[in-house]
Amino acid sequence: MNQPPLPQPQLEPSGITSDQYEEFTPAKLELSNGYLGYGGQDNLGFHLSVLTNMGLLTAVRNTNLSLWIEALDCVFIEKLAKVNAEPEVAEAMLNRFNQAMLDLEAVIDDLAE
Repeated sequence: MNQPPLPQPQLEPSGITSDQYEEFTPAKLELSNGYLGYGGQDNLGFHLSVLTNMGLLTAVRNTNLSLWIEALDCVFIEKLAKVNAEPEVAEAMLNRFNQAMLDLEAVIDDLAE
């Protein structure tokens, strides 16, 4: 039997299929060292299921915005390291991204005041 596709969180809450539920929801949800899951099982599908049901807007609204910016920064740096581009192009991409992140941080700071 093939594994169903991983749930794909969207901005708004959405459902998962029964096949995704069966595949990705631990049979016995446990709390281990502060983490929800079951033993050493890969919980990516379970976590994506929760985010799919919650919707990314709800997740963002209920967490610190600066953490989302930090996460985006980490992911972008990882992806940029894998880009097969001329050094000047990669540097220009990084500079644009860094400026965008500074702009986002300024907006968040203004909203916090």
